[in-house]
Amino acid sequence: MERPSHKELYNKLCEARNAVSKGLISLLNQGIIAADAIELEYTIGTELIPILQELLDYTTPGHYAGSRPPQKSYEREIEGLDLFPFVADSRRLKCRVYYKFALVEGWLWLVSLHQDRPIKEES
Repeated sequence: MERPSHKELYNKLCEARNAVSKGLISLLNQGIIAADAIELEYTIGTELIPILQELLDYTTPGHYAGSRPPQKSYEREIEGLDLFPFVADSRRLKCRVYYKFALVEGWLWLVSLHQDRPIKEES
């Protein structure tokens, strides 16, 4: 069976919504996420949770943008955990957003949140 399945992605999105609704969010690379927040013109302290809630509310398993099977994190804090990247439109940010997270013990670890930067194919 190919991972992640539709059901697995659905369950991960539900887990992520639950963590965000409880404020259980950790930022993996704070400097990078802060730089991307400046580019997207939002404040992490007051707007991150509503932005994540909006993204998660409109994200479906069909928005999955990762490999099969999911990549594992090599970062010390979440080493070995599956990474779940998604691309979805954000009304609040007025652009298409790429975001990636890992889940552990009820917490959402935010790895990336930035404007989608599709890979351009060479001609």
